[in-house]
Amino acid sequence: MDELQNTLFNALGAKVFAPYLHAGKVAVALSGGPDSMALSLALSRFAQNHGGLDIHALTVDHGLRAESWQEAEAVHQMMSHWPHLQHYILNWQGDKPSERVQEAARTARYDLIASHCKAHDIKAVFLAHHQGDQAETVLFRLAKGSGLDGLGGIRPVQQRGDIILLRPFLNVVKEDLIAYCHANNIAYFNDPSNEKEAFARVRLRKSREVLKAEGLSDKRLSVTAKRLMRAREALDAISEKAYESYAVRSDTSRIEFNCDLLGEPEEIVLRVVKMAMGALNQGDQGYGAREERVEGLVSAMIDDDFNKRTLGGVIFDKDTKRGVIVLTAEVK
Repeated sequence: MDELQNTLFNALGAKVFAPYLHAGKVAVALSGGPDSMALSLALSRFAQNHGGLDIHALTVDHGLRAESWQEAEAVHQMMSHWPHLQHYILNWQGDKPSERVQEAARTARYDLIASHCKAHDIKAVFLAHHQGDQAETVLFRLAKGSGLDGLGGIRPVQQRGDIILLRPFLNVVKEDLIAYCHANNIAYFNDPSNEKEAFARVRLRKSREVLKAEGLSDKRLSVTAKRLMRAREALDAISEKAYESYAVRSDTSRIEFNCDLLGEPEEIVLRVVKMAMGALNQGDQGYGAREERVEGLVSAMIDDDFNKRTLGGVIFDKDTKRGVIVLTAEVK
């Protein structure tokens, strides 16, 4: 058990997560499954060993299953004596959708957690995504035709609105998290929706054994995601410099770039355009515009086959006399 705990403590104590463990207060998303129970216990013991950390464990009751409230209450009772940890149950109120249920539930979960964090002045939320989740995400996005950004997988540190999401266990295998629960006599619940083949992620999960036999193991997919994420971060850094270099005007309603931007590699131009769209739409990158449509717009710009158009809440124009590309926020 000491070896398991050291594995989890080392993951939590990585340089990228360390500042948040000394921030005084953090949250952890706690579904009641083995992954989040292991993370919550590890955080509690980490705080016990290092001190000074107040942990809010947040369980969202979506109300989609009759027994979900009982499970949430059972988790609440289990948490009652864990050091440095307070448990809260957040309820998803109102009518529930009949379609795209998982997507709606995920959005509701993040919104409820974000609201709790804002009310309690918490800036960071720990999530228990593990190596298997990373592999599953890469396969899911590959099936959807994602580019490099999507295939880079889940980010270990991600800004979402006013909170920062932290995923310290992306290199930890699920079996170790389950073993940690068993070694500490921690009960957990399994969500039956994880077995419903109506969901694409469940079907992909069940196909992984076949893929593993061909060499596409969770570890290999996770390593691939890490390498692609490294490339993504490098391209982002280059794109940020290109943005600053070619922008001749940049505010919340209008952004202008020198047309020399179009001489950069297409990937850089694409990223700069998406960054500008996000800025004009107050951080909502692309404002719902499909990747293919943004790619088409950028290709037309580069090929000089461009006419004024609107995409994703942004009006694009080209002022040839001044030699600038003009992006203006669409007035709603």
